[in-house]
Formats: sequence, structure tokens, C-alpha cells
Amino acid sequence: VPLNFPKYSLRIKSRENKPLVFDPIRKKYVLLTPEEWVRQHCLQFLITGKGYPAGLTLIERQLMVEGLEKRMDIAVCHPDGSILLLVECKAPSVTINQAVFDQIARYNWKARAGYLMVTNGLEHYFCQMDYTEKRYTFLKDLPAYDEL
Repeated sequence: VPLNFPKYSLRIKSRENKPLVFDPIRKKYVLLTPEEWVRQHCLQFLITGKGYPAGLTLIERQLMVEGLEKRMDIAVCHPDGSILLLVECKAPSVTINQAVFDQIARYNWKARAGYLMVTNGLEHYFCQMDYTEKRYTFLKDLPAYDEL
């Protein structure tokens, strides 16, 4: 499925008739699902396109939210380990709606990221959080890492 990201060269192979894609953060091949297709393009967008450091990027890390284990799709950390950017990826067939925003908001209650991104590969939404004023601002684009 063509996505609304620049074209990136992903390493894809097949094993037991299942497509796999190489994840440069986890340093291994993972099953190529529609959501993974979006996640890998989003990773390239962040690292190659926006200059976010691969060494500060986490994939599918566990997060405890209200006593439940959840997984963050992508998180980019500050050097001190706090979360700078939290990303929720959905398959292209998933509509970005209030439920998706509610999901990332629940995760961010714990993560307290400065920026949020929600994408299904076709539509992208970016927010900057303001914890002092207890509000968020939608952005037209995600700032590059060196602009933060």
C-alpha cells in the first residue's frame, strides 16, 4: 500500500512464505503486517527525514497504564530517558478517530511526552503538549530534531 511518506528503501525478505521487514531499532526482521509497514515508514520519516536519533528511539516498549500493560509503538527519548515524542501507528485501513486520540492520550498520561504523533500512514496528526497550561496544540508538521 502506498503511504503518505517519502519513499524509503526497506529491507524485506520472506521466511516460510511470510513477509518480514528489517527493523533498524530492534535490529531484527519482524513480521510485515500493515501496521508494521506504517511503523517502519514512520521510523524512516523520523530518523532520516526529521533527524531524530535512532539511538534514542524505542519500539513497542511496555508501559503500565492504570495497572494494564500497554505497548508504545514508537517513543523518542531525551538523553535523560524522558520521552520527547510518542507515536501511535495504525494500519492504513484504520480510520484515525477520537478512539485513537484517546488511546495515545491514555499512554501519554504516563509517558508525558512533549510531542505526540498519530498516523495510519495516510494521515498524520502532530501535537505539542503544554503541561503548564494543561492543553495541546495541533501542528501542521513535526519539528525536526534540531529545531527542538
